[in-house]
Amino acid sequence: MGDSFGSAWWRGYAAQLRAIAEARRPDHLAIMPLSETLQALGKQTEVDEGVYDVPLEGVVGTVARAGDFDREFRPRNRALRDRWERLTNTTADLPPVRLVRLSDMFFVDDGHHRVAIARARGATTIRARVRWISTVACALRCLTLADLPSKTAERMFLERVPLPDDVRLGLWLDDPADWFRLADSAEAWGFRRMLAGRPVRSRGELAEAWWREEVRPVLEQVRQRGLCPPPRHIQTYLSYGLDHV
Repeated sequence: MGDSFGSAWWRGYAAQLRAIAEARRPDHLAIMPLSETLQALGKQTEVDEGVYDVPLEGVVGTVARAGDFDREFRPRNRALRDRWERLTNTTADLPPVRLVRLSDMFFVDDGHHRVAIARARGATTIRARVRWISTVACALRCLTLADLPSKTAERMFLERVPLPDDVRLGLWLDDPADWFRLADSAEAWGFRRMLAGRPVRSRGELAEAWWREEVRPVLEQVRQRGLCPPPRHIQTYLSYGLDHV
């Protein structure tokens, strides 16, 4: 695979034309901006993970250069040519790039050209110093800009119904309104529980009890009836529990 700037630029341009011809969502090629992604997912803790090899397919975002590259780090700005060609011709050892990790998504803080050239050359990994940020809603490598409204609603749901981490990993709903319906339903369930003389001391305790005593029994009933549930538990509860109570 050629690493010339012109070759990389034309591959990106051709990909945009194919997306238009196939009537695909225009944002599926857009690089993910860290600030907007964090705003949607909700920032928690931050840790320096040190230096290690990162899979290039997971590098899908940027800290501050959303207009220069697409999601696969093909150049979009012709003004990048000089810097690109200097790097492809250098024989010096280059330092690790700097990345920010949200789960299995990586965002480039420093080293955009090095990531782009490595991808153009067909490399599968790149050496990087990584800063990890944990988030309220789970970050998934497949996220696009169009998914951020739903992830914002998921984050707001989890702030009201803070489910355990192992449950959060399997959450996904396309319609933001469904997250608000679920939050209202969980809180109403907790209120009925308290009226029955079973108080909860925190939102975390409410979330765990709701999942254990309300959601899981619905999932078990669906399995026992031999129904064909959606692939994710939260979708199954939405279809067979929330809508049929």
